Amino acid sequence: MPNRKNFPEPKSKRAIVFIDGQNLFHAAKEAFGYPYPNYNVKLLAKKICALKGWILKETRFYTGVPDLEDDAPWHTFWTNKLTAMGQEKVKIFSRSLRYRNQTIKLPNGKAQTFLVGQEKGVDIRIALDIIRFAHAKAYDVGVILSQDQDLSEVADEVRILSAEQKRWIKIASAFPVSPAYKNNRGINKADWIKIDRKFYDSCLDTRDYRK
Repeated sequence: MPNRKNFPEPKSKRAIVFIDGQNLFHAAKEAFGYPYPNYNVKLLAKKICALKGWILKETRFYTGVPDLEDDAPWHTFWTNKLTAMGQEKVKIFSRSLRYRNQTIKLPNGKAQTFLVGQEKGVDIRIALDIIRFAHAKAYDVGVILSQDQDLSEVADEVRILSAEQKRWIKIASAFPVSPAYKNNRGINKADWIKIDRKFYDSCLDTRDYRK
């Protein structure tokens, strides 16, 4: 975000952390092999900000949740985990997952159809909140735990706000990395913070919400 270089960098930097729960889960699954979302989002936010010397003002978490009749085990998991997050003062935005049929062609030439859950409104809510809080001058650093490249447009918008407000603003993208995970890019036009296995494992939530 080159515009921030034109304005004085604040000595004390306030940060809000925006976490795309499903994006982080799938990245950690690919990078580290974890079969379910075992991250402690509050601890992740605290440690990332501590690493960079930023003051954590708020942690915000966004996810889709399947309805009970569609997928009871995952519905139970997310209901329990979100309740625990709320008790830790994490701000939560959740939406029902919508399911549709998806057909893929198998190597043997046959086709297989299965249900795929899709989030509706989660990405838009993240983008709106990042811009809304920047407009309100609520943060100096917006940390996004996601690799969703659609959010690169948000980084552009925040850069415009930085110029309009004549103040330094940083957008950072934090994401898991490992030799097993091919996607080693954060959100374009944002600063990248790479989360390795050791760092991620220091932020595990040991509670099992699947039961």
